Amino acid sequence: MKFATKVIHAGIEPDPVTGAIMTPIYQTSTYKQSSPGTKQAFEYARTQNPTRTALQNNVAALENGAAAVCFGSGLAAINAICQTLNPGDEIISTNDLYGGSHRLFTKVFGRFGIKSHFVDMTDLRQIEKQITSKTKMIWIETPTNPMLRIIDIEAVCQLAKKHEVWTVVDNTFASPYLQTPLDLGADVVVHSATKYLGGHSDVIHGLVVCKEQAYANELLFVQNAAGAVPGPQDCFLVLRGIKTLHLRVQRACENARAVAQFLRYHAKVDKVYYPGFEDHEGHGIAKRQMKDFGGMVSFSLKTDTYEAALQVLSGTHYFTCAESLGGVESLIGHPATMTHGAIPKPQREAVGITDSLIRLSIGIEDADDLIADLAAALDSVC
Repeated sequence: MKFATKVIHAGIEPDPVTGAIMTPIYQTSTYKQSSPGTKQAFEYARTQNPTRTALQNNVAALENGAAAVCFGSGLAAINAICQTLNPGDEIISTNDLYGGSHRLFTKVFGRFGIKSHFVDMTDLRQIEKQITSKTKMIWIETPTNPMLRIIDIEAVCQLAKKHEVWTVVDNTFASPYLQTPLDLGADVVVHSATKYLGGHSDVIHGLVVCKEQAYANELLFVQNAAGAVPGPQDCFLVLRGIKTLHLRVQRACENARAVAQFLRYHAKVDKVYYPGFEDHEGHGIAKRQMKDFGGMVSFSLKTDTYEAALQVLSGTHYFTCAESLGGVESLIGHPATMTHGAIPKPQREAVGITDSLIRLSIGIEDADDLIADLAAALDSVC
């Protein structure tokens, strides 16, 4: 089954009772038992829900995994993965990790004796240098947020297997349309389904896809015990969004290419971070492991101040200044004060998150309108 067919049909069947084409929203908290302990397929909605099951089966197929588990948010999904670790275990991740993941690793799980190391993951030697007998997980994010660096998934997974360490890939920026990390050797894939999978900025949701059913069972136990489950309406919205995933992401990729080219030659722009450029340090790897280069673009200004960035951020019309990404509409954000505000300034600046860095999530509007919008905002910069 090809990808465009998978998004519509994989794991999804018409409702057996009514014949409904769209998966019903099973808005129920519990299910009838013919006698105590004698249930049908479902028992209690924290544990299972038919709408959630359909979504899990669909996304597992998109990522070519054995099973998927849904959560109430992307961070709830990451939290559940971390809850399968023990005090004394260690994680290795990238030094320009999404701020929410960094905060969870350091501020929450650091208090429980789980230590995290953040290195330049484009350099395998730096990863291997940190691996010890305590290392249990290598956490890959590629493309990275917001610097759009590209990490070689296959190479890191080979290194991890050599040391018998698990690999997890945050695939939020790419989506399964552009990249399938399990096929490259990863053990687990995580998504903030709020972003490209949902695609319409109307739901908060998280997903984990596992290569092996055994690890999915561990996560299902954590999920049932801790209860960070999504509601059936949320699952329905993500399922609905997935049906157009390939169309939306491809259009976003095309628009991002045009916007990045415009920014690259603008007199007030200093650097543009976009893996589709042939001189981007990770372009070759991205070309090998991704179908296209994604809908995210970051850039910094020659006037490297927050005030200059603020002029751009407040000067757009079609680009809305907001958190999040991956929706049909274009968004503009300031990583240093928004998505990565929880990371200490010296640490942010060391990886390029300066006061003038601006991150764009390119939507599916007309590219000419988006470019004109940015041009007008950049004209306001002194």
